[in-house]
Amino acid sequence: MSILKTDPSLGFHMDGFWVWCGSVLKHSDGYHMFASRWSKKHPMFEGYIFTSEIVRAYSPDPLGPYLFQETVLPTGNPADWNGRMAHNPAIRKYGDRFLLYYIASSYEETDPFTLPDYSDLQDKVYRKIRIGLAIADSPLGPWRHLPAPVLEPVPGSWDSMIVTNPAPCVLPDGRIYLYYRSNTPEGLRIGLAVANSPEGPYMRIQDEPVMKGISVEDPFVWHNGENFEMLAKDMEGTLTGEVHAGAYFLSRDGIHWQVQGKAYSRSITYEDGRSVTLGSLERPQPLFGTDCIPKCLFAAAADGPGGFMKAADTWSIAIPLRDSQG
Repeated sequence: MSILKTDPSLGFHMDGFWVWCGSVLKHSDGYHMFASRWSKKHPMFEGYIFTSEIVRAYSPDPLGPYLFQETVLPTGNPADWNGRMAHNPAIRKYGDRFLLYYIASSYEETDPFTLPDYSDLQDKVYRKIRIGLAIADSPLGPWRHLPAPVLEPVPGSWDSMIVTNPAPCVLPDGRIYLYYRSNTPEGLRIGLAVANSPEGPYMRIQDEPVMKGISVEDPFVWHNGENFEMLAKDMEGTLTGEVHAGAYFLSRDGIHWQVQGKAYSRSITYEDGRSVTLGSLERPQPLFGTDCIPKCLFAAAADGPGGFMKAADTWSIAIPLRDSQG
């Protein structure tokens, strides 16, 4: 993956909000981005757990800048499993329909930030995160939210704590490979569930992660007509030589993966000549042309140093790519 210089004004920024993720598709005369946002009145991480919402932004140009259009999720009803927070959007085309995968959770408390100590509630809400799906005939909606999650943790299994970071890959035969992340004592691991249609059921392909002994998160997977390809965040730097850089993987069957090296670095160059090392560059979401080759890369960016936990600003960055792979 050959990264070009980018313009910091592109992508998706919102004054007063933390912005994360950024999944884009082309439709009609423009580009629609589904991203997460939450108010900067609250700390970055805690705010995501309690108040993240998924929004749609639009630009006539693939690199942006994108402008906010509407809020899509959560539902707003605390009684719904997806009622109070939604995050990690991943938009895909499926025939004539549009699939919006996401994670969500809920809670009854009116405002957790008024509690003397909200740490127990934060942990409870985090552990209630599930993967959901909304379906529409247009990226403008209206969205039909499936009433139950499409994927939940399995008690007693390796992924019993959480299922998050949904990465759907639509195959030519209509099957959907849904990759996801879970937390284990040995580190973050990637799992795989398969469905014959969007509504499911989504069945785990095996009772263990698809990549043993490799600590990554934020997978993005696509099928190029012959092989599966994956981008993921290298948690420890053992795959790329850089902590939290992007690792690139190949697979013939989508189950057995081989690391190919570094796809991108957190160090980028702007068109004005400045070189910066971002605190975070994760949730990679390429936008493809008609030839299955990524044309630009969207990612969640945080100013640095120190990662998103110490960020003063976050946004969905847009980075152009050369017409080449590897």
